[in-house]
Amino acid sequence: MENWRQIATEEKNSNTEKIDTLTTLEMVRLINEEDKKVAVAVEAELEHIAAAIDIIAAQLRMGGRLIYSGCGTSGRLGVLDAAECPPTYSTDPNRVVGLIAGGKEAMFSAVEGAEDSEQLGAEDLKKIGFGSRDVLVGIAASGRTPYVIGAMKYARSCGAHVFGVTCSPGSEIEREAEIAITPTPGPEVVTGSTRMKSGTAQKMVLNMLSTGAMIKLGKVYGNLMVDVKPSNEKLIHRCQRIVSEAAHVSEEEATAVLEKCDYRPKTAIVMLLRKVGAEEAKELLERNEGKVSAAIGEV
Repeated sequence: MENWRQIATEEKNSNTEKIDTLTTLEMVRLINEEDKKVAVAVEAELEHIAAAIDIIAAQLRMGGRLIYSGCGTSGRLGVLDAAECPPTYSTDPNRVVGLIAGGKEAMFSAVEGAEDSEQLGAEDLKKIGFGSRDVLVGIAASGRTPYVIGAMKYARSCGAHVFGVTCSPGSEIEREAEIAITPTPGPEVVTGSTRMKSGTAQKMVLNMLSTGAMIKLGKVYGNLMVDVKPSNEKLIHRCQRIVSEAAHVSEEEATAVLEKCDYRPKTAIVMLLRKVGAEEAKELLERNEGKVSAAIGEV
């Protein structure tokens, strides 16, 4: 029988034992004090996060995919991170994928028992044709979720890179991972409520993994998201501002050039800075792995 008291995310927080007796302001101050510990916990894992980013970027460059596997809050965070990549970086929706135990229904309500099956974790990877070029990131605050462990074991059997994100040191997920990312922000404000500090820590890590990989793939120039997909009015205006700022031209000039290259900010920036047409700008980007800085000769 597993001793849940020994799992870091299930420990009782002595700092918050009287939280139900506090004023509302005292309560939120206490929550905020606990939240401050999250960034410090993530900082301790930066070397592991950086190593994972380098591998993810390399595999994506070779046509592989980044796949997240998780349950409950952890699974939802993986799905969220994956869902935000296409509009932010114009990635194919199938390049970064979030799998959650219980499927789409589990995004909005609990699917009882789904997380307790190792077989289900493996089957969900098989359904998407998971292979050796892909990267799996197993996410579980407790570090012991069978669904995630099953997915990690299957991914390893495929010869793929397998990483783990957990908030419980010494867990099975940590042992299964090629690279284990284990921020440990301490016991939750409400005992066992891992949507709080653990969830925040995991969100910070996933932000770094996907953003870092996209930067490595040339989807950022300076600190501008130059591969943004103009799928709504806000993002159309963002494209115009990005090109205007990057190429040091007016938004009217930026818009005119964007209209000549199907509203692709990277292409428009290269057109303006290298004073070339759309086709030549595309060729320059292709020869330089999609990196604007290299295409315009900055590096």
